[in-house]
Order: sequence, then structure tokens, then C-alpha cells
Amino acid sequence: MRKAKFIVFEGIDGSGKSTISNLLFEKLNSQFGNIHRTSEPTDSPVGSVIRNILNKRILSDEKTIGALFLADRLDHIQNPVSGILHYLDKGINVICDRYYYSSYAYHVPSFSMDWLINANKICADLLRPDIVFFLDISVEESMNRLHKSRQFHDLFETKEKISQVRENYIQAIKKEGEKDNVVIIDGHKSVQEIIDDVWNKTLEIINK
Repeated sequence: MRKAKFIVFEGIDGSGKSTISNLLFEKLNSQFGNIHRTSEPTDSPVGSVIRNILNKRILSDEKTIGALFLADRLDHIQNPVSGILHYLDKGINVICDRYYYSSYAYHVPSFSMDWLINANKICADLLRPDIVFFLDISVEESMNRLHKSRQFHDLFETKEKISQVRENYIQAIKKEGEKDNVVIIDGHKSVQEIIDDVWNKTLEIINK
């Protein structure tokens, strides 16, 4: 059984997952070392195209988007130099910001939930996270935080879009039956309270 652990952070925009995953990375790296941090979409050429689609710089049809997401995910897992499995097999723990549902969630209902589940199942059969932290906040709090952090930029997110993405997350977790490895964290708590919760759960996983 692989000793290195694969830890994933998920959440709607404004949930604070990037901040918390950074703090966990720093704490784990300080105490144990041997940590790699990554995110989706990746920095690969395919990932760059996906980011441009998300930012509306490139227009794409549904089938193309689906193929790109799946290609980026599979490369993220299996790439012999930079793939997650490469690090885990070397005994290096991996923290990933976005992995399971979020990349796809922004395009539902362009895709059916069944398509999303089946696409993720292909990837989950290759690599299933040891633990998924879902930082959950209300849609109202998400929009408040986005407005504060992007005062000088137009928001492409809308309340309706964020609400749909949050619901997609919840439904995907329920439908895929991943409740045994998903920990839902109240994102309305203070950063210190959240990182304490995450740290304690992570230590449980590390020490198994």
C-alpha cells in the first residue's frame, strides 16, 4: 500500500481553499518535508487552453471542452515527469487545489451529471484522493469575498453560476458515494479555526 498521501481541496470561488491549501503545505513541509503542491487546470499546454476558455478568451464547443478537461486530468495523474502518481510513487505527499469536480462543475449543465461522474470515474480508478477537503460557504459569502478581492476587475462569476456550481459539487459527492473520503469544512470559520480542523484531519490520514 502506498504510504504517500494524496490530499485534495475543493470549493466554490471565494471559499478560501487556495489560502488553506497553502497553509497546510507550509505546515506539512515544515514538519515532515517531502510535499508537492499542484492544481487544476495544470500549467500544461492543454491546461493553458482550458484557462483561456474559462476566462472567455477562447470560445469552444462542449465536446471540445470535455475532451480537453479529461486529457488534462489524465496527464495530471499519469505524466511520467510531473504527474501526481510520479510523486506519490516516490513517497512524496501531494496537495492538489482542485481535482475532483471543480474543473467540470463550471460547465454543467453543458454536460450531464452522468457524463461528469463517468469522466471522473475513469480518473478515480487511476487515482482516488486519500482525503478531499470541501470548504463550504454560502453563495452570498462567496460573492462578498469575490467583490472584495477583485475590486478593480469585472466579475465573470454570477450569483446564479456560483449557486449552480455549489449544487453540482454537493450532488456529485452524493451521487458518486465518496462521502467516506470527503470532509466538509465550514468555510465561514476563521482561517485559524479552519486550518486547525484541516491539520487535525490531515494528521489522521498521514498517521494511518
